[in-house]
Amino acid sequence: MVVVANLLRRLDQAGFAGDAEDGIGARQVASTDNSIYQVRPAAIVYPRTGDDVTLLVRTLADTGLSLTPRGGNTGTNGQSLNDGIIVDFARHMRGIGAFDPDTNTVTVEPGVVLDQLNAFLKPHGRFFPPMVSTASRATIGGMVATDASGKGSRRWGKTSDYIVALDVTLSDGTPWRAEPMTRADAEAIAAGSGIVADIHREALRIVTDRTDDIAATFPEMNRGLTGYNLQKTWDAPADRFFLGFLLAGSEGTLAITRSITLRVAHKPKKRALAVIRYAAFDTAMRDVQRLISADPVAIEILDDKVLGVARSDIIWASVEGLLGSGGDGPVAAMNFVEFTADDDATIDAGLATLAAIGPQGDMRIIRDDAAIGQLWTLREKSVGLLARLGGARQGIPFVEDTAVPPEKLADFVAEFRALLDGHGLNYGMFGHADVGCLHVRPFLDLRDPAQAALIRPISDAVAQLTKSYGGLLWGEHGRGYRGEFSPLFFGNLYPELQALKAAFDPHNRLNPGKLAAPAGQVIDRIDGVPLRGEADRHIDAVRSEDFDRAVACNGNGACFAWDSLDVMCPSYKATRDRAQSPKGRASLLRAWARLDSIERPTPAEAAERDALAADTQASLATCLSCKACTTLCPVKVDVPTMKSRFAERYWAKRARPLRHRLIAQMESMLAAARALPGIANRVAGSDRAQAMLERRLGYVDLPAFAVADPRTLPPIASPAAIKALSPEARANTVVLVEDSFTASFDGPLAAAAGRVLTACGYDVLRLPPRSNGKVLHLLGMRDRFARIARKRMAEVRALADLGVRLAGLDAATALMFTQEFAEMTGDSVDVAGLETVLADAVRQGRIAATAATLPPQRLLGHCTEQALRPQALSLWAETLAGFGITAAPTKTGCCGMAGLFGHEAANQKLSRDIFALSWSQVTQDDAMLATGFSCRCQTKRLTGRRPLHPVELIDRVLAG
Repeated sequence: MVVVANLLRRLDQAGFAGDAEDGIGARQVASTDNSIYQVRPAAIVYPRTGDDVTLLVRTLADTGLSLTPRGGNTGTNGQSLNDGIIVDFARHMRGIGAFDPDTNTVTVEPGVVLDQLNAFLKPHGRFFPPMVSTASRATIGGMVATDASGKGSRRWGKTSDYIVALDVTLSDGTPWRAEPMTRADAEAIAAGSGIVADIHREALRIVTDRTDDIAATFPEMNRGLTGYNLQKTWDAPADRFFLGFLLAGSEGTLAITRSITLRVAHKPKKRALAVIRYAAFDTAMRDVQRLISADPVAIEILDDKVLGVARSDIIWASVEGLLGSGGDGPVAAMNFVEFTADDDATIDAGLATLAAIGPQGDMRIIRDDAAIGQLWTLREKSVGLLARLGGARQGIPFVEDTAVPPEKLADFVAEFRALLDGHGLNYGMFGHADVGCLHVRPFLDLRDPAQAALIRPISDAVAQLTKSYGGLLWGEHGRGYRGEFSPLFFGNLYPELQALKAAFDPHNRLNPGKLAAPAGQVIDRIDGVPLRGEADRHIDAVRSEDFDRAVACNGNGACFAWDSLDVMCPSYKATRDRAQSPKGRASLLRAWARLDSIERPTPAEAAERDALAADTQASLATCLSCKACTTLCPVKVDVPTMKSRFAERYWAKRARPLRHRLIAQMESMLAAARALPGIANRVAGSDRAQAMLERRLGYVDLPAFAVADPRTLPPIASPAAIKALSPEARANTVVLVEDSFTASFDGPLAAAAGRVLTACGYDVLRLPPRSNGKVLHLLGMRDRFARIARKRMAEVRALADLGVRLAGLDAATALMFTQEFAEMTGDSVDVAGLETVLADAVRQGRIAATAATLPPQRLLGHCTEQALRPQALSLWAETLAGFGITAAPTKTGCCGMAGLFGHEAANQKLSRDIFALSWSQVTQDDAMLATGFSCRCQTKRLTGRRPLHPVELIDRVLAG
């Protein structure tokens, strides 16, 4: 597209400091959010500064292209989708200014994430109150754009209530600061000329001439009519005129935000949560109005659909005991009722009032802060969980944030449910019951044209239903493509919205098609925008099955989480490149699979398919296969498995590089090297060999071989020998399942594990290292990998069926028996973590009390272990305590090694950047223990210090 190329060239020549992308892959990744829509933009730009924003707007003026700002990319109604230029603030504009304790204010750039801001404010005892469920990735700019609120809004209000000033760039490139002013000051500006004067003149006219209409149109409820909020723009009693209320909720249709000055609040020091279970959803809903009189900060409701899917989520293990077993009957709904204060007495009083009211369900009180946090995490996952129902239908957003006066909510919901029931649909419900805002997700498969056709009649009916109850179709998520319903809710004020749009953006260049358009121009209709399902229905059955998790990705964006200590997704965290995230990779795979399904593509289709294949391969090349997306993503978008399947297809049509062919033989070569480790080290460690490895194969910093003396290792296990044992002896037998990597480079670890297990009274055997084929799986050599998987699974299954216990030394390879091997064989064997066996030994009193004189240790977990065995570090801490060693699980993300990934020359910067995110801070001294071989190798490589494996430290303590 010549006009786009010219724009990007002119930006570069003018000194634009940010990034820009117009490749097919980047545009595909940017074409979706958390909505049902898919719109591919012309390009994406990533400004670094406010000056970049202004330069962009000015440079764009004569191109005919539109600009659409984007924050966290979690919009549920296409708010930041458009076919022009997307301005993505999340990559670079994430700066936070100094906090002013005298005014309780802070200035932030629009790409700052809510959790990031609250982490910054925490030492000051403050927080930014709007508590959206996507706080881990929702940006402040995006929250301003939709005037977001969330949990606790009955007390804390919404984003616009905290805006002190907005620094924006107007549609003609004029920088402007919107802040409160007197009527006289506003009139003085309006008397001038230029776009700022035009805006003030038009706004003053409307709030003056249409006062009665504004009062009649805007509902008096917590979730008011957002987007062009005329109700609050002019406060006559206070003599305050503030256009920030117009800009908040305008979704980038009026101006582009450069920075935001916010008022923040004192953070309550205490909290308690009442969890109330109900046998019927309607009972829970109607109980809310009774519970509100206890004046909690929030009441959130969850239905049985959310709770049912949550049982398959990784978080369930940590919350199941808090929610109760449900033994007294089925639980159809729960209300979470939260109280916050600075002292226990105030919370006690609130809980006492709640008890006196007598909830119509059984109640338990949670006061542990960490436990409360886990329960709220469960609630926050609701959006994603409803996309994981199994089968083709997912809970999808399009009528998902209706709001009505709270006292009418139960009756409204009854009619809403009858409406959906009439269409024969299932659905999930959850949300902010205390303020009348409910999230409803009908279960549809939009790949089916008949089901996609239901979007229009259901939307129309729900819009009319909410209107009849004095409510709104959009209660907190903004309008997006639902802007076509603006005339229904704004009535005769809608032409004034058009007039405001014309004053701010006379050429309709800012996020056109949304909310309002200048008179004579149109806005988009919900059935006039391409649906993601329309594209996905052209993926054939084979590819739909192979890449089903890519198709299932609903764009909830959990993989965009800000916190570097969050395990998912290391490549995204280090680059802030959405193409290097599970969502981005899923989007690329979907688009490629659609085109690859075409048997006889046109030249244009073939060219687009090949370009997408190249971009997909580049994106997947930076995936560390940590598997965090398989559990931490609410939809379980399993990128490593799809990466392997894609590689198989990709390389079937291309010549593999020499490196692939050689490393496919790596495990055979390791076996040979283990026989002569000294010679192998001398050869591989020579300067000539190192140079050849880097030049020809692209590998650097490979570890030296460290093989155990066979005399120190436990005896080799055999089915015949185990069969000869009594049942009691088998139950007391532990078989260590060695892997080729640990055996080759950290061999003495198996000997240490054997000694420790023996000290615990176990009879210890070992299964010697075999090829596990992990590299073959990564490279997509799936036929060869399948043969290895069958052999390994058969060998381990034979031992497991004899009643012995199997334990692995390294989580990444031990978990293959329930992951990669299981995928290929249909069987699954639990090769437990060593920590599980040793923790049992401690609990059973198998060891004598020990008092080790060691400094407290930090426990550092392998990222795959953290994702698939979240209790592992706690079990290690329990085990170590049994041996007199104090150790605390320390939260980290990925270390950046991931097998061979960190040794590839092409990955050096990314590997080191990932290590710097969380590992560099916790590896500054020797008081650390690391469970993963890759982690120990990476730490030694980058710090010069090799952490011990926990079992090595125990072995040393036992040896005295």
